[in-house]
Amino acid sequence: MSTSLYTRLISTATAGALVLPLAGCGAVQLPGLGAGDESTADPEPLVAGQFRGAGASSQEAAMEAWISGFQEQHPDAAITYDSVGSGGGREAFLGGNTAFGASDVALTDEEMAASGPACDGGNAIDLPVYISPIAVTFNLEGIDRLNLSSAMIGQIFTGKITTWDDPAIAAANPETKLPKLAITPVHRSDDSGTTENFTDYLHATAPDSWPHGPDGLWPLPDGFAADGTSGVIETVRSTPGGITYADASATADLGRVAIKVGEEYVPYSAEAAAAVVDVSPRIENRYEHDLAFVLDRTIDNPFAYPMVLVSYLIVCSRYEDKAEGRFVKEFVEYVASTEGQERAAAAAGSATISSDLQDWIADAAKAIYLTQDRPDDQSVDQPVDQAQDQPGGAA
Repeated sequence: MSTSLYTRLISTATAGALVLPLAGCGAVQLPGLGAGDESTADPEPLVAGQFRGAGASSQEAAMEAWISGFQEQHPDAAITYDSVGSGGGREAFLGGNTAFGASDVALTDEEMAASGPACDGGNAIDLPVYISPIAVTFNLEGIDRLNLSSAMIGQIFTGKITTWDDPAIAAANPETKLPKLAITPVHRSDDSGTTENFTDYLHATAPDSWPHGPDGLWPLPDGFAADGTSGVIETVRSTPGGITYADASATADLGRVAIKVGEEYVPYSAEAAAAVVDVSPRIENRYEHDLAFVLDRTIDNPFAYPMVLVSYLIVCSRYEDKAEGRFVKEFVEYVASTEGQERAAAAAGSATISSDLQDWIADAAKAIYLTQDRPDDQSVDQPVDQAQDQPGGAA
């Protein structure tokens, strides 16, 4: 993925009304619930069948918890989730191969424009269901925590700082006995939303040390690479002196970095990660019910931890397959519910989303149309600006 996260996101917030070339575009407003809506025809739909999702490895632990809880309520539903990375998840969803996708970055304008065929002539929407810190994690015997600024992290991953006893690291950690040991940075080999969020953070906070734009594909030709979250974690776990970045849920037995925010070093926490989302604007001029955010990486208040990812469920506004559409409606509501969020937090250490977001995601689920129930004259949706009505709307 070559387009930067920040550039892709902020462009939609400044370019005026976005008009996506979906086939047969008419008015964007999703039809109100009424006689043609599935919820009126069948207020208690039976969820049954086999359903597949694919996407971000950051969501893997949370997804396992969601699927387990959902299947307790719907024992006739069989759900699989392929942890193929954000890029692979978006590709599978847009290709019509999954009921839902999962991605650590929102869909681009181009991906939105291409979502019509997969969405029965409707459109895709991004629903933020998973908020988690990205941890910079390392393998140094006897050391559980280090303080590092974004500039130092950028220099480590570009190869300018090469040993753990480097004077810059020593100055930030005066009470820690650092070994004279080579640093081995490890990055993701796949198209990764975690990589894109990590490089977006470095680009926004330390552009001199990280002269590369945000990207889901690692921009440097050298270094150690591994596939997926589990791949980079296992590589660092087996490599003394290794360091990587990963969703915090996967880093329990490794050392962790406290990043410099303002004048203080802040360890990651779910609460501090959620605080960044609370103060970040939502992208304007997206489709109704789309809830994609522009994260504020440069916040300098130590109540927040700006190396954070917001991971999305990607679903359609319309489903031709009635059973699949019923499943998606119910699954989205469950994932965003208090029970679903608490299950994810227990399994992955993620932050629970706000009650406002829960309500808006539930509204989005209820508005999903099933083609077989739709009146023939209903039009396809276009983007509308819901910024003043939905959470995070003030740019």
